[in-house]
Amino acid sequence: MPSPAPDPNRTYNRLLLLVAGLGGLLYGVDVGIIGGALPYLEATSGLDGGQLSIIVAAVLLGSVISTLFAGLLADWLGRKPLMVISGAIFVLSIPVIALSHGFAPLFFGRLLQGVSGGLVGIVVPLYLAECLSAQDRGKGTGAFQWLLTLGIFSAAAIGIYYSYRVAGLASSTSPSALFLVKDQAWRRIFWMSMPPGILFVGGSLFVAESPRWLFRRGQKELARDALLRSRSTQQATLEMEEMEQTSLSAQHAFVARGAMKDSLLRRKYVLPFLLACVILFCNTATGINSIIGYNTDILLQSGLSDLYAHWGYVLFTFVNFLMTIVGMTLVDRKGRKFLFILGTSGIIVSLLFVGTLFLRTEKDRYDVRATLQAMVGQEQNLLLHFDAAEARRLLEASALTGVSADRLSLAIIYSYGGFTGTTSPLRSGDAGEVSLHIDRQSSLPSSKVEAFFRNPFVDLDAARTAPLKIEHAYIGPVPDAVHGWLVALGLYGFVAFYALGPGVCVWLALSELMPTRIRSNGMSIALVINQMVSTTLAGIFLPVVGKYGYSMMFFLFCGFTVIYLLTTAFFLPETKGKTLEEIEAYFEAA
Repeated sequence: MPSPAPDPNRTYNRLLLLVAGLGGLLYGVDVGIIGGALPYLEATSGLDGGQLSIIVAAVLLGSVISTLFAGLLADWLGRKPLMVISGAIFVLSIPVIALSHGFAPLFFGRLLQGVSGGLVGIVVPLYLAECLSAQDRGKGTGAFQWLLTLGIFSAAAIGIYYSYRVAGLASSTSPSALFLVKDQAWRRIFWMSMPPGILFVGGSLFVAESPRWLFRRGQKELARDALLRSRSTQQATLEMEEMEQTSLSAQHAFVARGAMKDSLLRRKYVLPFLLACVILFCNTATGINSIIGYNTDILLQSGLSDLYAHWGYVLFTFVNFLMTIVGMTLVDRKGRKFLFILGTSGIIVSLLFVGTLFLRTEKDRYDVRATLQAMVGQEQNLLLHFDAAEARRLLEASALTGVSADRLSLAIIYSYGGFTGTTSPLRSGDAGEVSLHIDRQSSLPSSKVEAFFRNPFVDLDAARTAPLKIEHAYIGPVPDAVHGWLVALGLYGFVAFYALGPGVCVWLALSELMPTRIRSNGMSIALVINQMVSTTLAGIFLPVVGKYGYSMMFFLFCGFTVIYLLTTAFFLPETKGKTLEEIEAYFEAA
């Protein structure tokens, strides 16, 4: 018997899922790549904690900018061209970052990555919702989220590879040579993130334009051809008839009710839009992006060594990847609302656990501000090599007795004028520790534009002559490895519950809640709010940690997650098994 001919529709649908997955992979690498690179960037870039926070937050700021216009661009250019453009921007950002020296090119490169991620986060789910049939829409969203977590895991695996290289040389090479190794490590980590962008651009060139977008542009024959690539002739004919009927119904409603009565202020538009905005706000406010971006640093300060902290981050991303698969299998069985409630409940418990662990160790911190202020030189700079001997001297000068100087952590908060900086916590006893150097040139913005992003209310010219002021200098014991692994377990619980519930459901809820008329622009506005929250949290993370400790950030994340739980429990309808039209009708009748 001859073998059956391959189904062209099935082949094309697989291509659509592959492109969706590559979009998710690109988005995941976008989010996760900084986690493995950040420790080496801290050690070699000469940037202070405030500048590093901005570098981490720059990708989120770029997402805010691009997300704001993504819906308009998708309607103007089309879904397919915008996917190609978003992938090309990501590819361009890699050499900008990897070849950079100094704050400005790093900031610009990370900003480009954020622009790419913001476009991908809008256009890929929008494209899938309009191209895939009802029975395949869940698979498409699942493929996007699944490959997103794979992208984060891949970025972590790249980080652990270079962590082994650095650890192998730490005890057998000079400090200057180790510095060069670390400098090359973070650059190569970024270079290795380029292939997903190239693959996404290539895949996007082989898919058809969205049939819904073509239909709204009056290109009905092209819309039918696009449908025929993924559906049978009968299915394509039926969907074309439905699009015709929907278009005619909308025109009749507009004439019958008048333009004012069919405004965007109607209940069926406002209620789901506001609910989607609150859900996306709280989703980011769980701290997921900040915990991913600063994961290695968190584990380092919890008591793990550099190598184990990188391994802890790899396990963190692997748990995220595995639990996303579990969530994908349950979302159509148990429903969106059930997984939201289960996930947010588990997140609250995990955040309380981690915050309490840090609170127990951070209560033993001491402020040695006066001692360090006395060490500031005539040029208003501070040079400090924080080893065990220096830690002991600081304790003695600050009249702190009975504190062991073997393993201590030091975090300094300082300012020139109104521009505040925070050093990343230094640990005495770490191999190859680089001397801390605070000076005016590296601490102040290099331009008015950078100054605006740092603090728009401060006069840069006045700050250039202001003295160095040590606001706080917290010194305290570094926890042991047992404490570090307990924190790691708490973070694994956090990401497991996040992946099981919000991680899988939030993209699906966004596309399902938004009514057809406002879907592209509504998704843009909601995701702008999401990215603004993420940018703010990433930007304040290190300064808040330096001043108040990690416990404050975890308790803050926990508070927002409580709001998340209450919102989904009392206001989110169950959308499992309902068509988009049924969901829209629910809000109009609510």
